[in-house]
Amino acid sequence: MRLLDYTAATFTADFARLRQERVQAVNSVERTVIDIISRVKSAGDTALLELEQALDGVAFKPEDLLVSPKEMSEAIAGVSASDKEVLRQAARRIRAFHEEQQAQLDKTWYKEDESGIRLGQLVRPLEYAGLYVPGGKALYPSSVLMNAIPAKVAGVKNIAVCSPPGKSGTINPYVLTAARIAGVDRVYKLGGAQAIAAMAYGTETVSRVDKVVGPGNIYVATAKRLVSDSVGIDMFAGPSEVLIIADDSANPVWVAADLLAQAEHDATAQPILVTTSRRLTERVVLELDRQSTILGNAQAKQSLEKHGAAVIVPDNEQAIELANQIAPEHLQLMLAEPEAWLDRIKHAGAIFLGHYSPTALGDYIAGPNHVLPTSGCARFSSPLGVYDFIKRSSVIKYSRQALLQQGKLALALARMEGLEAHAAAVRLRLGED
Repeated sequence: MRLLDYTAATFTADFARLRQERVQAVNSVERTVIDIISRVKSAGDTALLELEQALDGVAFKPEDLLVSPKEMSEAIAGVSASDKEVLRQAARRIRAFHEEQQAQLDKTWYKEDESGIRLGQLVRPLEYAGLYVPGGKALYPSSVLMNAIPAKVAGVKNIAVCSPPGKSGTINPYVLTAARIAGVDRVYKLGGAQAIAAMAYGTETVSRVDKVVGPGNIYVATAKRLVSDSVGIDMFAGPSEVLIIADDSANPVWVAADLLAQAEHDATAQPILVTTSRRLTERVVLELDRQSTILGNAQAKQSLEKHGAAVIVPDNEQAIELANQIAPEHLQLMLAEPEAWLDRIKHAGAIFLGHYSPTALGDYIAGPNHVLPTSGCARFSSPLGVYDFIKRSSVIKYSRQALLQQGKLALALARMEGLEAHAAAVRLRLGED
């Protein structure tokens, strides 16, 4: 991990360079992803089977793409009762948070005045949501819960999961158990860009969805961006990020563990420590070396070496300024008085306060969603939530009396813009020649 004495401004420039490298990486795979999407659009299931064999090393028949009820039941039966209870408890906490979130959302409403104008907003859930859950070597039942539960709370009736199969051609039983607990309707053995294309455009086996959500690698993220003209997506998510602001009250062992927790997600993850304390920094660097050796995770080591940094700043004000400029996915305030700084935070996907609130709790059981904006998108984006699975329609009704009262205003604006057909649509109702 690099040890840096930086001002907020100079480090932000360096951080921007690292993010630009991500953009270049996306550009390098875009042509491949465009080809995969094109093949799925034109050849449907045939393309999916070819791609799964070529990319995931699994030979399927069309009927094998969908996890059957028998497969689902047998996989779930192999999960211990204690592990099922862990998943159920996590699901309850995630559902409770998102039900509270749902209660705060916009509702259907109407307002009518004396002249007969009725205006309002009609709120409806999406009909079909497609959830991508990383798989293969990885194991993410928590992502099933975080993606599916807010959709269910929103009232989505049809929920499908796509997840890459292992070499045996099966989906991990913990992922399938989480899918059952969360109320997922169907699970497809599909990974990568081809899964995103299948959900976006539909095939003989995979139903087209209204929105695709969920994390994935650079191919998945690029595919989501490329299909976003045809289907809704949650966000264009990059590798995981954590920025920890710590002072001398922080335990260096814990700080190092929290940095490594995000580093193990991906070799391009960005674990950053910002502190006023050189003493703390030196102890954290030693702890990172010790813990990473024990962990033995090559991805985490590469993440720390290439993308990690320990940044020493003059005071907490500069630390907060730096956090706001970076707008990190995860922000931990490991400070003696974290609440005193909370109102100063402008941009972050999720904020963790104090020494006993590691990001790992948010990844699993705290309740708020762990699908978060990355790469500075927290400046304008929010965590995945119930609001991602609803849509609003405006409702407009005019009585004849209201049209007579206000029609001339619309007529004048239509003529102002030179749109004669618009003008005629109002003028004819007003009885004017």
